[in-house]
Amino acid sequence: MAENGIVPAIVGAVMPAQVASEDELVRRWIGRFQSANTRRAYQIDWRAFRAFTDVPLRALTVGGVQDFGASLVGLRPATAVRRMAALRSLLTMGHRWGYLMVNVGAAYQMPAVKDTLAERIMSEEQVARLLWQMDAPLRRGPYVLRDAALVRLLYSAGLRISEACGLHWRDLTERDEAGQITVLGKGGKTRVILLPAPMWARLSRLRGNAGRDDPVFRSRNGAGLHRSQVDVVVKTAMRRAKLPAAASAHWLRHAHASHALDRGCPVHVVQTTLGHASLTTTTRYSHARPGDSSARYLVA
Repeated sequence: MAENGIVPAIVGAVMPAQVASEDELVRRWIGRFQSANTRRAYQIDWRAFRAFTDVPLRALTVGGVQDFGASLVGLRPATAVRRMAALRSLLTMGHRWGYLMVNVGAAYQMPAVKDTLAERIMSEEQVARLLWQMDAPLRRGPYVLRDAALVRLLYSAGLRISEACGLHWRDLTERDEAGQITVLGKGGKTRVILLPAPMWARLSRLRGNAGRDDPVFRSRNGAGLHRSQVDVVVKTAMRRAKLPAAASAHWLRHAHASHALDRGCPVHVVQTTLGHASLTTTTRYSHARPGDSSARYLVA
C-alpha cells in the first residue's frame, strides 16, 4: 500500500471472469443483440470461425486473427468485414467480462470497403415498371392483391422485410382520410409511418374479415409470411420486371430514401421514416446520387 493509503492500480488487470466457458461466452454474446437477423448472422460468422480453426479463444493470438481475416478473401467484401467485426466484438466482450486476459482483436485493422450503395438504387422508372407489373391484368391467383400490396408497401414506407412480416392489423390506424402504421424496427425501436391515401386503400382492401391480431400479410396456412417467402415474392416480381438479378427487397428501401430526397423531402424526415439511428446513414443516399458534379462541367 502506498504511503498515502491509496492502493496503486495493477496495470493490465481485468475484472473477475463473469463467464465460465467459451460456449457460455458465445451464447451470452449472441444473446446481447435484440435483432433476430443480427443473432442469426453472428451465429453463422462464429461457425465460420470455428470451421477455420479449433484454437480456443484463450489461446488465440493476433496472428490467428489476421490469418482468419486473410482466409476470407473471395467472399463479398461486406460479408468479410462483417465476419471480422463479429469476431472482434466477441473478443472485446470476452475481455470485458474477464474471460480473456488480452483482447487480441483490438490490434486488427479492419479493411476499407468500397461503398456500393449507388449500385443498389433503382431509378423511379424501374420502380414504376415493377409496380405496374404487380398490377398487370394478366396476373391471376389468390395472392395477387397481397403480393401487390406487399411490394408497394416495402417501397412506399421503406420497410425492412422483417418489419413487413411483423405487421398485424392492430398496427394500422386510420388518420386524415388515410392512415398510419406502427412498425417494430431494428433494435426493438418503434416508429410510426404515415401512408399516402392510395397505399392505405390497398391495405384496407386486403383486410377482408381479418381480426386485429391477424398478420397483415398472411401465408397459405393463415400465419404471417416468413422473410424467405417475402424474398421469393419480391425476387419473382423483380425478375418479371427485368430488373438486375441482384435486386432484392432491400433495394426498395434504398429507392424510397433516394427518391424521397430527390423530391425535396427533408433528410431528417427520411431518417425518422426509415428508422436510421444516425443522420449520417441517411445522408449516404445524397452522396450516392448527387444532384450535380464538377465532372459535368468538363469536356472529356
